Amino acid sequence: MARLERQAAAPDFWSDQAGAQRVLQRRRRLQEDFDLAESLRRRTDDLAVLFEWAEQGEDVAGDVEAGLAELREEVEGAEVRKMLGGEHDQCNAIVSIHPGAGGTESQDWAEMLLRMYLRWAERRGFSREVIDSQPGDEAGVKSATVTVDGDYAYGLLLAEAGIHRLVRISPFDQAARRHTSFASVFVWPELPDDVEIDIEEKDLRIDTYRSSGAGGQHVNVTDSAVRITHLPTGIVVSCQNERSQHRNRDAAMAVLRARLYDRRIKEQQDRLEEIGGEKKDIAFGSQIRSYVLHPYRMVKDHRTRVEEGNVDRVLDGDLDAFIKAYLMQKVSGALRDPQAAGGE
Repeated sequence: MARLERQAAAPDFWSDQAGAQRVLQRRRRLQEDFDLAESLRRRTDDLAVLFEWAEQGEDVAGDVEAGLAELREEVEGAEVRKMLGGEHDQCNAIVSIHPGAGGTESQDWAEMLLRMYLRWAERRGFSREVIDSQPGDEAGVKSATVTVDGDYAYGLLLAEAGIHRLVRISPFDQAARRHTSFASVFVWPELPDDVEIDIEEKDLRIDTYRSSGAGGQHVNVTDSAVRITHLPTGIVVSCQNERSQHRNRDAAMAVLRARLYDRRIKEQQDRLEEIGGEKKDIAFGSQIRSYVLHPYRMVKDHRTRVEEGNVDRVLDGDLDAFIKAYLMQKVSGALRDPQAAGGE
């Protein structure tokens, strides 16, 4: 902390904007770690005093119970932070949701997932913004992209990447039959400016169009929505939330940078595994979690075996138990193959 404080006090500190931001971020995280250590020490000291009073016959059972509950909550939060040590785990997140085959049924499921993640972000105090949403033909969405801004948003939401399955009596089926729907969730880090991703203008096709769906008075009036196609890879990103075409372009470029970085990392991993002869991890393409609303009610994660009977609470954004179990088992190497477990 002292070394970083000296750097921040240097006269030429802001001459390198990106470097200065990295120093300030590092200082802030160290301060958070210091504050956490002090808080844990203070709580345990206070509890030790309460236990001494209890041994002397004082009626402090209620205070002990409350103190233990607060300590437990803080320790669990610290455990999760300790597991988020990946290169970009601390970054903001970009989440993209796409329905599987099945038309309106799957599109409605994709919108339910979008709402779930928006509510999860709200619960954690993260800011979130839907930067692109393509409405479904009758209900739901054909695709949606949302940015989630908050400490370790990417590291936490990475646990949600994969295929999510819904089993329910379809509200769109007049015969009230049971339907199974699938939707895909992709998660990328919103990259800091100092991460170099070479994107040449000649490799981009940029189209503008009118925003679709309900909105403010300017929606469907100006061609402010932007779609960017990266010609060498075929990656297509779009943004239509902002009224300014320039801001939509900046948001779409941020998503494109994240996707190209993700592609580069995966290609490097594939080459290393090919050289080393290692078995690849199960990639996107098998369900990671099932949400069953009929004939019983249960949410089950096929990688961690965590189950929750209160489906409504999960769909309302209460995902922390699933995320924590995923992180703990990932660190310990105990994650299950979702493809092998998905049929359970």
